[in-house]
Amino acid sequence: MTVWLRRLAIVIAVLAVLGVGAFQLALHLLRSQVQAALGPRGEVASIEVGLDAVVLYEVRIRAQRDGDMPWPADDELRARRVEVVPQLRDLLSARVRIARITVEGAYLSMLRTRQGGLRVLPALLETDSATDAGGSVPPVHVARIELRDGALDFFDASVRRTPHRLALEALNADIGPIDLPALDSATTLAIDGAVKGPRQDGRLALNGEVVLATRDAKLEFSLRGVDLVAFQPYLIQAAETGVKRGSMDLDIRPVVADKRLKAPGTLTLTGLELASDNTFMGMPRAAVVGLMKDRNGRISVDFTLEGRIDDPKFSLNEGFATRVTSAMAESLGVSLGGLVRGVGNAGSSVVKGVGEAVGKLFGD
Repeated sequence: MTVWLRRLAIVIAVLAVLGVGAFQLALHLLRSQVQAALGPRGEVASIEVGLDAVVLYEVRIRAQRDGDMPWPADDELRARRVEVVPQLRDLLSARVRIARITVEGAYLSMLRTRQGGLRVLPALLETDSATDAGGSVPPVHVARIELRDGALDFFDASVRRTPHRLALEALNADIGPIDLPALDSATTLAIDGAVKGPRQDGRLALNGEVVLATRDAKLEFSLRGVDLVAFQPYLIQAAETGVKRGSMDLDIRPVVADKRLKAPGTLTLTGLELASDNTFMGMPRAAVVGLMKDRNGRISVDFTLEGRIDDPKFSLNEGFATRVTSAMAESLGVSLGGLVRGVGNAGSSVVKGVGEAVGKLFGD
């Protein structure tokens, strides 16, 4: 019996060593795949393969700074630390399943072109190799993505020749699950961060659930205390009054089912101070100042967006502007025609600017 137990112990020990060796081999394969996935402009200071995870330090994807449309930031992506934890039971199978990805100290830059298109990580998503490989990439299941202490720069070339920069900081997010490349699972979102402004910082929050493949969604999005000066290019045209100070709150609750959108919301402007005698959103400055005084420095309107997102005639941007200006006209008792003309002539107003940002959520 003693000899038999000893032999069994040896067999178990050998199997354990082989298992650890196979596990380490699989992790090293994952390491090489991560390095290849970063592309030619990607770099990693070091990669650490542990017993149950791969950790990348000082990840960077450099931006293309020359050409017809140079990138407005030095980097497309940076991250101080990225931890990838595979699901152990599936590590050696044909399935790629990730239990958790944690990204610490991340930075991401995004560019909206003059034509209105949104570009994100072109080094990865706009290359021929990425397109060619799309059909052969195995399905990947990521149970959870965690973002901690992140930052995002949104550069908008559609409102200024030199792209206007909106900066988000202290971003934290919990996202998942995500199934690639199908994107057909219900993904939960919980995102919050600070919206930087020259006079004050506001807050952003996005919570809810979305199926990325179908765009079905049930979300709650809010902005609190956002500095209107930071949004000035969306507020005025060249001939209109500049914004000296003020803040904006926005609550919107979009629900999309079977391609149909319904999104009730509330927009509030507080402490709006204009720079000179002219117009604001198509209204005379004196009228705007008087309206703010009559309402203790606040203008608040309720609105509801509705339409089919697959209808070519439906524009979330224009729908948002029209509904909010209509609600504002009803609330303030001013000419709806004047407000609509103000939005149309400017090509950008606070409601249209926010509408464009919200529109990106649904690919408008």
